Amino acid sequence: MSKHPIRKLLVAVLAVFLLLGFLIADSSAQKRKRRRRSSAPRITNPDIYQPATNENANSNAESNNAGENTNANKNAQPPEDPESMKRTIRSLSNQVDKLNDKLSSMEQSQQSLVDLERLSRAEQRSAQLRSELRDVQAKKADLEAHLEDVDYALKPENIERATQGYGTTRPEEVREQRRKQLEAEKQRGQAQLDQLRASEDRLQQAIATSDTEIDRLQKKMDAADRAAIENAKTKVQENQPLPSPTPTPSP
Repeated sequence: MSKHPIRKLLVAVLAVFLLLGFLIADSSAQKRKRRRRSSAPRITNPDIYQPATNENANSNAESNNAGENTNANKNAQPPEDPESMKRTIRSLSNQVDKLNDKLSSMEQSQQSLVDLERLSRAEQRSAQLRSELRDVQAKKADLEAHLEDVDYALKPENIERATQGYGTTRPEEVREQRRKQLEAEKQRGQAQLDQLRASEDRLQQAIATSDTEIDRLQKKMDAADRAAIENAKTKVQENQPLPSPTPTPSP
């Protein structure tokens, strides 16, 4: 009989412990919920600033005063002097004239350099053509002298004299063979002489054209130099101050 009350007591103690554990768990859960609610940010509307009526009135008055001051300054500015405007226009026109003069002088200098380069090339070409002409004329002179020797050798007495030492029984055939050789040599020499004469004519024409170009360029450069000198004299005369008029004596 004593065992049953002990069991009941143990069951009651266990029930009390379970009840206490449940209460403790419930209280901790409520604390966590409160912490989460307190950590959430609160959204509050900011206060709207309402400017005072005095400040608006002061700003409007200041803007009106500033506008009136600017208008007054504009109205207070004196009108531009026509003489100063004329002087400004005159100085600007003088600057434009100077720039135009510089540009024209630069163009003239560039053209002079181009003409000088062309003149130098024309002179070099003329010198080269003259050198070639001298060579052609020397070859032509040698060939003409050789053809004169061939013509002299083609004479019958000279052919007979040249073939006397062969010692053949048919001297006519030897003389004919000698004559044919000289005729062929003369034809070849004459063809070469014709080519040299054609080259000589071509070179002489080229030299004449080159000399004409040289003469034209020299005249052009001389005219440009004279024009530059005249322009310089004109500018010097324009820059000289005008003499002041002498006062006429009163009677």
